[in-house]
Amino acid sequence: MKRTIQTAIVAFFVVMITAGFAFAADATAGAGNFPYFHLGCLIMGGLTITSLKYRFQGIYLSEAVGSFALYAVFVALFTAPVIEAVKGLVS
Repeated sequence: MKRTIQTAIVAFFVVMITAGFAFAADATAGAGNFPYFHLGCLIMGGLTITSLKYRFQGIYLSEAVGSFALYAVFVALFTAPVIEAVKGLVS
């Protein structure tokens, strides 16, 4: 029962972080430039981490949520608005 509850918590955080990314990408990228590939990568990564959390009991809840949060940050770094902001800072 504990394993199922922890997996549900991880799945909840995956959905919330992915929804936050989608909202932020929609607000910054505009209508025609939504990063569907990045959203797909987040969904697949979230499914993978949730599956690993369910399969292996040795993974702590905080490790699973933290690793997905870091993965979401790394995926967000490669979206067009962030790349444009970095270009503006460098030049």
